[in-house]
Amino acid sequence: MKKANKKIYIVLTYTGTILSKIIRVYTRAEFCHVSLSLDKRLNKMYSFGRLNPYNPFTGGFVQEGINIGTFKRFKNTKAEIYCIEVTNEQYNKIRQELKKIRTNKNLYKFNRTGLFLSAINFKYTKKNRFYCAEFVKHLIDVADIDMKLPNTVKPIDFKKYNNLDLLYRGKLKNYN
Repeated sequence: MKKANKKIYIVLTYTGTILSKIIRVYTRAEFCHVSLSLDKRLNKMYSFGRLNPYNPFTGGFVQEGINIGTFKRFKNTKAEIYCIEVTNEQYNKIRQELKKIRTNKNLYKFNRTGLFLSAINFKYTKKNRFYCAEFVKHLIDVADIDMKLPNTVKPIDFKKYNNLDLLYRGKLKNYN
């Protein structure tokens, strides 16, 4: 096995928005959004979610931050932040995939249908469409990180991975 000397961060959140409350009812999970970050300070987190913090109906690839966008608007967002050790090669594969998606973000859309069908464990995929958990799973798969995630993935599924280290639990705005 190759030496792990980089870290990635899995960020589970619950904003308390109407949509997050609906998702919580169906999933019965504490957290209903997941993002991935390459830096411990979470200056840049990547996911699929609201393009505009005031409009829950338009979604796509988003670069999130603790004090920008949706998380700035919803200041009482609850979070759990986990760390995973990865190899340089795995880390770079994620970076390259993020660069590709950022460069071509107009080609990617939010998988609204997939999100709602995942609540009943039905997988619906369409090219270049993701909901948050699907997107983070995609990055994990691209990097060949064996997390044994289910095909129909939900944010809470990321907590089941054995090699996660919990770094923080509390309000997202208080992290650091």
